Amino acid sequence: MEILLNHHLHTFSPSHPNQPPYPHHRTTTVRVHAVAGNAQKLIQSGTVVAILPMDAAAAINEGGYRLLDIRPEWEREKSRVAGSMHVPLFVQDMDNGPITLLKKWVHFGYIGLWTGQNFTMINPQFLDQVEKLVPDKSTKLLVACGEGLRSMMATSKLYNNGYTNLGWLAGGFNRAIEGDFPEVEGPEKLQYATIGGVSYYFLKLLLLLQAVGKNN
Repeated sequence: MEILLNHHLHTFSPSHPNQPPYPHHRTTTVRVHAVAGNAQKLIQSGTVVAILPMDAAAAINEGGYRLLDIRPEWEREKSRVAGSMHVPLFVQDMDNGPITLLKKWVHFGYIGLWTGQNFTMINPQFLDQVEKLVPDKSTKLLVACGEGLRSMMATSKLYNNGYTNLGWLAGGFNRAIEGDFPEVEGPEKLQYATIGGVSYYFLKLLLLLQAVGKNN
């Protein structure tokens, strides 16, 4: 199921040197899949602030947010924002029982081969690990993932655990363009870090053909 989330997203602009930065509002449409209903309500009500990638740097540098990357380790290794915190919401499922192995085989054949996704499970230590990194639950956290869906789930979990100043990176890193995050580390572009498997090689071929077309 897919919904269109029409919401007033916050943008952050420099203010007078003697005044704190203040958020501006604009209405935009972000396409998301229907996941956790509670997370959608939190974002639609403004309890969790939706922030576009183009406005994330201002939210961090001027709005006081700390960036929390909740992607799995293999996505973060490809590309990451310098200085961001990392606690994965999903981790690789290492269970090798017969039923799980069957699920993994099906997953690889239908999903993993094309997208490069590992068979995962919810990180049971997610909240504990966040609390160790950020014990002050009034801290402003901008929660981010690749497409924005997993981070929606994470904001719901964090809110229910007492974190009161949460932001959601609307659309995830996939919607970022060059320069949205000035300092990016890793061998890949931030917006391509979620892509893997055969799809990754198709992407590389497409980028190569586009480059050749421009040169010609």
